[in-house]
Amino acid sequence: MTPDQSFSDFELAGWEDESTAAAYDRHLSLVTTQSIEALLDDAHLSSGHKVLDIATGAGYVAASAARRGAQPVGLDFSAIQVRLARERHPSIRFEQGDAEALPFEADTFETVVNAFGLCHLPNPDLALREAFRVLKPGGRVAFSVWDMPERAIGLGAVYAAIGAHGSIDVGLPAGPSFFLFSSAEQSIKALRGAGFDAPTFRQVPQVWRGSDPDELFVMYATGTVRAAATLRAQSPQAREAIREAVRQTISAYRNGDGYEVPLPAVVAAGIKPWC
Repeated sequence: MTPDQSFSDFELAGWEDESTAAAYDRHLSLVTTQSIEALLDDAHLSSGHKVLDIATGAGYVAASAARRGAQPVGLDFSAIQVRLARERHPSIRFEQGDAEALPFEADTFETVVNAFGLCHLPNPDLALREAFRVLKPGGRVAFSVWDMPERAIGLGAVYAAIGAHGSIDVGLPAGPSFFLFSSAEQSIKALRGAGFDAPTFRQVPQVWRGSDPDELFVMYATGTVRAAATLRAQSPQAREAIREAVRQTISAYRNGDGYEVPLPAVVAAGIKPWC
């Protein structure tokens, strides 16, 4: 991080790091992909639909859309992620681009989806307005984000431990809260503000599974951008106290030989009116 780095530049630099992208793919994607089918269901994705998958990462949602017979285009601001997606899914079109200034004409897609990407953008409301612009009338948008921290235990535990044993404010560029759209009220307000009708909102179960509580701490320390930077900025003593606090929280979720920790998502959707 540089002294005057913007939130957008900070996020992009983080996701252009190959080790971060690989760690996300290896760990966090095992959780976030659990809500893909719900996301596509609430988008009413049908065979033949042209669908734009924003914040595509390694192409998880785009690939699921293709399996449903849709015609996906994946978009990500990270060249590393676009390269990974193209290598993994060579039959699908992937482009590098800005979710807040989409490189597509108006009225192009029947469906726009965004899985866990909105809170990595400096202006998520602008991204929703851009999604509205590129949708055809009658088209649908759907997005997923983390549920509230008291329910998304795996993420909430990390930030609670940082607050208790370290410092949340470590000088990172200001950006949206991970939980900005975790409430129905805020998600519906944002969708209506962007022009969408008939907004919907629901919770979707997801679970982190591991054999050691420390694996969850490592997941956030290596496979994220903002959380990892916050952890790196702690003193060695605070970092170890944070790790131990997370370990203690996760230990309550033992199931047989491993651990199963709730990390639910919420999915919100809306329709672009015909006129």
